[in-house]
Amino acid sequence: MSGQTLTDRIAAAQYSLTGSEVCRAVCKATTHEQTAPKKKHLEYLIQATQETNVNVPQMADTLIERAGNASWVVVFKALITTHHLMVHGNERFLQFLASRNTLFNLSNFLDRTGSHGLDMSTFIRRYSRYLNEKAFAYRQMSFDFGRVKKGSEGVMRTMSVEKLLKGMPTLQSQIDALLEFDVHPKDLNNGVINACFLLLFKDLIKLYACYNDGIINLLGKESPLNFTGMRRYLHQFLDG
Repeated sequence: MSGQTLTDRIAAAQYSLTGSEVCRAVCKATTHEQTAPKKKHLEYLIQATQETNVNVPQMADTLIERAGNASWVVVFKALITTHHLMVHGNERFLQFLASRNTLFNLSNFLDRTGSHGLDMSTFIRRYSRYLNEKAFAYRQMSFDFGRVKKGSEGVMRTMSVEKLLKGMPTLQSQIDALLEFDVHPKDLNNGVINACFLLLFKDLIKLYACYNDGIINLLGKESPLNFTGMRRYLHQFLDG
């Protein structure tokens, strides 16, 4: 499993024959090599999301198909590639993912080929839940918490109380799902999980910045008409 397998090469060749360069790049980004998806393949896919003639649903479906593989390496890299495109690709990629009723159904994923596969399967299940939550949050809010402007003039600082009371629990659920990844230094023992950890770490910084802005906005509302709703939310937050 240290390099590309014959299966990897055949899959890429099949897409080359059908003329689907995007799907071929997805296969190249999600090989059995225990390394992070290669930068050149990720950059190609990011650029592809910007092109109006590229079939984004087909790209997403190919990634979801790769996430159905039996190998933890292929599945993990499919999730990492999807996450990378959620963050850096054109927003229409995330919009399409959010429009699906189901995204990744990996709650029972288990690679039994070895102890390493068993260990990584745990993180795959947690990671897929976070990506599902990220897509769900977009569907709920019609924006990505990681992409919005932060600070005094940011989205969460200027949002109405009514939308805040809907948005803050959604944001909290996304943060909770991310923190449940719960990785420890000893688990960061290969390039695949390291690439995942880096994406999650960057997301967490952005999500906490949004959460901070939202709390400041809530506490800054002075209207007595809004106090009951804010108090109810803060009680839920503290109890959770």
